[in-house]
Amino acid sequence: MRIITGIYKGRHFEIPRSFKARPTTDFAKENIFNVMQGYLDFEDACALDLFAGTGSISLELVSRGCRQVVSVEADRDHANFIRQCFLKLGTDKNILVRGDVFRFVKKCHQQFDFIFADPPYSLPDLETIPDLVLQQDLLAEGGIFVFEHGKHNDFSAHPCFIDHRAYGSVNFSIFRRKGEK
Repeated sequence: MRIITGIYKGRHFEIPRSFKARPTTDFAKENIFNVMQGYLDFEDACALDLFAGTGSISLELVSRGCRQVVSVEADRDHANFIRQCFLKLGTDKNILVRGDVFRFVKKCHQQFDFIFADPPYSLPDLETIPDLVLQQDLLAEGGIFVFEHGKHNDFSAHPCFIDHRAYGSVNFSIFRRKGEK
């Protein structure tokens, strides 16, 4: 796993073979971040990475200049891996929350400029995640929510949906707070 761009560009982290998480491919990650640059300036943004997995997106966000990235991951080994990656970088811009994403979202009172969620594609409640995130008022004004999912999901009828991108088998639906252009 590598960081694509920013102050930590090119840094590599070896993911243990025992991990169940599949990091977003470099190709998909690079392309979705290129799209996001048209919607949002990451410099000094506050970001939330739900189902953080290997921490690939969190690392990329910090490298691109986010002032704070909150990473939520339930798996103990994955959370420890994320913690170790940030220790290697020597940055304190990451807040790691080891816990259930659904509980975190329901109790969180902070707003974020950017939210990224990459749940397991087989998660039974996967279709509920956009509503859960958007109804909890987690997005700051002008904020963007990117949801990674499999090819069988279609969120284009959602009232906050603004765009869809597919890179191989990786699909991203992009949402903005209702009423904003």
